[in-house]
Amino acid sequence: MKSNMEVAERSRTQPHIIFDIIKELRPKQWTKNLLVFASALFAGQVLEPSIFLNALLAFLAFSLMASTIYVINDIFDVEKDKLHPDKCNRPLAREAISIPMAIVLAVVTFCFSVTLGLMVNGALTVILLIYFVTNLLYSLRLKHVVIIDVMLIALGFVLRAVAGALAVNGLLTSWFILCTMGLSLFLALGKRRHELKIFNENSSSRRKVLDFYSIAMLDQLMTVVTAVLIMFYSMYSASEGQRMMFTIPIVLYGIFRYYYLIHMKNAGGKPEDILVSDRHILGTVLIFCIAIAFIKAFN
Repeated sequence: MKSNMEVAERSRTQPHIIFDIIKELRPKQWTKNLLVFASALFAGQVLEPSIFLNALLAFLAFSLMASTIYVINDIFDVEKDKLHPDKCNRPLAREAISIPMAIVLAVVTFCFSVTLGLMVNGALTVILLIYFVTNLLYSLRLKHVVIIDVMLIALGFVLRAVAGALAVNGLLTSWFILCTMGLSLFLALGKRRHELKIFNENSSSRRKVLDFYSIAMLDQLMTVVTAVLIMFYSMYSASEGQRMMFTIPIVLYGIFRYYYLIHMKNAGGKPEDILVSDRHILGTVLIFCIAIAFIKAFN
């Protein structure tokens, strides 16, 4: 009787464990990895079967590598996450999965990511490994270093875009990298501002690096980065011809809308959530992608 009860109990908990494992991988945050399609989109080749397949494999490889970093980061921060209002619900923080299980999960996702990278080309694999090493250094030490922490978050977005270009043998123009860098810094600063805002009155449970920031400082940095990003994209559009300049108002609206959400709605902590939850941002992104595809198709 006891053994039958144990089997029944395991059968009930097994789906929950699978769900917790999937949750630990944070597939909702994989939307950030859609940046790997940017190069193919701007080249007007995203609908070509071979190009799309390589970009898709790069997306999956980067998503799995990002999940590896998420798991490792959660292992390092498990005690701090238990004090966080949102992160306390993560599987590791609430002890739904054990640390040994999380280590095995990180190894498996890492191996699958590298395998997918090798299926595309060696250059993509190198970018994946650079992403892994820089984020590992971030988790171990550099997330506590002011300014560097934000720059490394931004670097992760840049590496995604570069990985997509290398996966489809696309051109890595200076404007492409500069625009990606500007957007990445904009999102990273917004993330730090959100964290500082929600922990403004509870410094004991927030990141140590937030002690070196202030809302006023982050607002000034975001103002500078916003201006630079708009300038970079405007100059890129002008260099691509008059048709591309029609996309500038779309980009301006998207940036201003995100800026509004950060300052008036206290958003920005999770850019991937804003993308799917705010209809204005989602609509802007879709219209922008359609406009780029249309312009490139008739260029």
